[in-house]
Amino acid sequence: MMYTSKLPSKWKGTCQEGQDFNSSLCNSKLIGARYFNKVNSARDTEGHGTHTSSTAAGNYVDGASFFGYANGVARGMAPRARVAMYKVIFEEGRYASDVLAGMDQAVADGGSFVLASWIPNDYTATVGTNMLLSSQGFNLISGTSMACPHASGVAALLKGTHPEWSHAAIRSAMMTTANELDVGRNFTAASPLAMGAGHMVPNKAMDPGLVYDAAPQDYVSLLCSMNFTRNQIMTITRSNDYNCANSSLDLNYPSFVAFYDKNVTTGAMLKHRFRRVVTNVGGGAATYKVKVAPPEGVKVAVWPQSLVFGKKYEQRDYYVEIVYPSDGNGLVSYGSIVWIEESGKHIVRSPIVVSPTSAGK
Repeated sequence: MMYTSKLPSKWKGTCQEGQDFNSSLCNSKLIGARYFNKVNSARDTEGHGTHTSSTAAGNYVDGASFFGYANGVARGMAPRARVAMYKVIFEEGRYASDVLAGMDQAVADGGSFVLASWIPNDYTATVGTNMLLSSQGFNLISGTSMACPHASGVAALLKGTHPEWSHAAIRSAMMTTANELDVGRNFTAASPLAMGAGHMVPNKAMDPGLVYDAAPQDYVSLLCSMNFTRNQIMTITRSNDYNCANSSLDLNYPSFVAFYDKNVTTGAMLKHRFRRVVTNVGGGAATYKVKVAPPEGVKVAVWPQSLVFGKKYEQRDYYVEIVYPSDGNGLVSYGSIVWIEESGKHIVRSPIVVSPTSAGK
């Protein structure tokens, strides 16, 4: 696939020269490169950054194979997307200041999505299963590092399909249309703590029916409720346009987590109430009815039990009350809330997790 030489008008980045890397290495696909220590370059010496970026946005490559096996066309999740690299991890180590500086610069340069994927080594921990097959001469690694570029690529595709959607709406579409069944467990439901909302289904995410949206002020209200100071919030937002007038821990997120202190009296009944707002991004008027699969030993009430939308982009709110027992053994239990359109076209699923404040400890 060919690109025009003209770069996106919003792009303000650069191709920074350094050790074994000159500006001629950038092109209409790799449009920018920067590094964030004093003595190196943006050159990928480990191959990890190249691997993850090509997974997210690699162009079409004919005749790709693994030593003759699986011959065909290889491509990334969003092959038309352009790539800018920001190297923040070096052999000397990894520093939070470099990572944050790289993210800040990516935003300032006009990047749409930031793919933060770390090398699984002594400096970082991965979630998932790592299999080292050194006797056969290669490393097969799965986990956050491999999942991140897939999710980023799907997010880029959704942004291209729905440029009017916010990042929160895109995240919601990916989560609420995910498949929670785990093939490795004979198609039984896997834990949300093992696979989040589930395995992404990109085609369904393009038309999720409903989304849980959030604006910058919603995140600021969350930070306020976590006792961040004004100066700390300013460090994140770089703006005075936000306030703490309505601080709340209840972010409009497409899942529900009810925590308990496992040190309190076992069996003590606890109650947590949530408010959520959903936006109709379907074709027009629609009615949804709720189906609840409560975690074991937990009562979940949802009201209203039906949501009626007259047109596209209309919003409706609903409430969830979870009544659950404290468990001295630190039990974690799971369930879900599913909004089902009357026509059956859209199914919008949100996980429920009831967990001790320090699961597994």
